[in-house]
Amino acid sequence: MKSRIAKKVIAASLATVMTVGLAACGNEPAPTTGSDTPSSTEEQSTPEESSSEEQSAPEESSSEEEVSPYTVLTDENGNVYDLGGMEIIIRNWWSSAEPAEPVNDYEEARDEYREWIQETYNFTLKEQAISDWGSAPQDFVDYASTGGDENYIFVVREAAPTTAAIDSGLMYDLATLDCLDFSEAKWLGDAGVHKLMSRGDSSYAMYAGDTEPRGGMYFNKRLLEDAGIDPNKPYELQEAGEWTWDALVEMCAQVQRDLDNDGVIDVYALTQNDGSFLSYAVYSNFSDFVGMENGEYVYKLESDETVEALNWAVDTLNQYKLPYPEGAEWNYFEQAFLNGEAVFCMDDAYKAGAAFSTMEDDFGFVCFPKGPKASDYQNVYANNPVVIPACYDADKAWKLAFAYNLWTDPVPGYEDYEAWRPGYNKNFRDTESVDYTITRMMTNGRLTYHGLIANLDIGNDLLYSLLDGTSVSEHIEKIRDTWQAYIAESNSR
Repeated sequence: MKSRIAKKVIAASLATVMTVGLAACGNEPAPTTGSDTPSSTEEQSTPEESSSEEQSAPEESSSEEEVSPYTVLTDENGNVYDLGGMEIIIRNWWSSAEPAEPVNDYEEARDEYREWIQETYNFTLKEQAISDWGSAPQDFVDYASTGGDENYIFVVREAAPTTAAIDSGLMYDLATLDCLDFSEAKWLGDAGVHKLMSRGDSSYAMYAGDTEPRGGMYFNKRLLEDAGIDPNKPYELQEAGEWTWDALVEMCAQVQRDLDNDGVIDVYALTQNDGSFLSYAVYSNFSDFVGMENGEYVYKLESDETVEALNWAVDTLNQYKLPYPEGAEWNYFEQAFLNGEAVFCMDDAYKAGAAFSTMEDDFGFVCFPKGPKASDYQNVYANNPVVIPACYDADKAWKLAFAYNLWTDPVPGYEDYEAWRPGYNKNFRDTESVDYTITRMMTNGRLTYHGLIANLDIGNDLLYSLLDGTSVSEHIEKIRDTWQAYIAESNSR
């Protein structure tokens, strides 16, 4: 790791410092910038600085000068892009009023880089909590419908108002902005938000940066040992490609026990939000509730893989899940896992540093086990869409995209640095959780589409009632026509 982003190099003379042309942020700027093809130049020391150094050390044939690792983007005429002093705000629902102080070399370098791009291209940018999680999609719709003088980049989420905003023409088509190259790795390729929020060749949202690992299986190491199972066994199975539905059920049968032979189970195998378990069972079998094929949403509820997954999950939960005490809150499963009432808990990765941070027993974390139709473990990406209002003109939209692109670029000198790793290392109790599981989740992700279908609610429509004793097929029959109509309506827009 570099301790400073600026580095010293030895140069024979200023004549050897050459301007380097590099096209970045697209092949051309927007027409409104008054240029056609961007080029770039490396920052150089001034002749006065070089001369001063040479005078202080005349005996040396070469001088030491500080060379910036940053690349200055210019148009074909050599003019640095100028955003005209724009004050840009990325609207979200979580940013603190004041940015946190950097805690390591990477964060110092990131802040230095972001200061440099703002000074170089004449803009300011801050991330600010303006909406809340619930209101963010509708807040965007309200603003984009009326317009404003602000320079907002909105963070929204998958929701019906978000989809409706695309269909109503309220989101700027980012595919028309040549300063964005969605083939770059930071946009996450086919699992990127620009793919999720697309219509044909148009893309209406973006997301760059580290993705968030989502659902996996926490396990209580002490309870595994008490049942005679090596606490590293889930990791061994996962790394061998053998962490499957069958492997989980086999462990459940071993760990669910009546300790005092009174006919009452004292330690249960599973506790979780049942809806999350049911949905991840579907994803882990390489299936979906709604798919995307040839640019259209596809009804997948009755695919063989989905039905197989739901039947397996219902059977497994009916046999091994911890029953809630009367009057317990919906998230009692968190406390139950903390208390050691159950061995496994299906939940999101962030809970290691949140609800489970005070857990007395040590815990591990593996991916959700894979189903028989899957060739690998699955992590569902659920990154928040970043959008630009279509009420902005082409020049303003281009400049906002240009700034966001630079803001989210890899920090020079730290291109391969895993900025997400220190936080997870701090939150988890063992290295395997991060090295084996989180690392895999960061790259082994996929998209889901049901959240983009207006009125379709997989929880209330299906998942929350699947354990009521009615068969999976009967539940599907009740909602088949309704879901197919929702999907057809979405495809018709």
